[in-house]
Amino acid sequence: MSINNPYQTYQTNSVFSAPPGELTLMLYNGCLKFIKQAHLAIQNKNIEQKNKSLQAAQNIILELMSTLNMDMDVSKQLMPLYDFIYRQLIQANLRNDLTVLTEAERLVTEFRDMWKEVIQINKQKQTSQGGQA
Repeated sequence: MSINNPYQTYQTNSVFSAPPGELTLMLYNGCLKFIKQAHLAIQNKNIEQKNKSLQAAQNIILELMSTLNMDMDVSKQLMPLYDFIYRQLIQANLRNDLTVLTEAERLVTEFRDMWKEVIQINKQKQTSQGGQA
């Protein structure tokens, strides 16, 4: 019988109750967390941890790709960029290449920062409209 970890329960509840925009932000942050873990694992020559972390980051990028609405122009622009990041993560994993990994991290960071700004702008709009969407 396992004992529930309150922090894990909180994290799980926050994911299930988060609005879609916040979920996307969580995905970007998770991807960056796994990229940083992989970076450290490459430096420490921990191949198993590197592979595990990079596969987790790749899965997050695949999830982001799968949620794109390809009827929208912005999605058509994002898809090749996500694909590029995905391929960079694969190359970093195959070659233990910190340069390629750093480039992927830079791009994910830019997406994350842009997404945070979009969320903030939307919150400000909702506040100025009296909470109406």
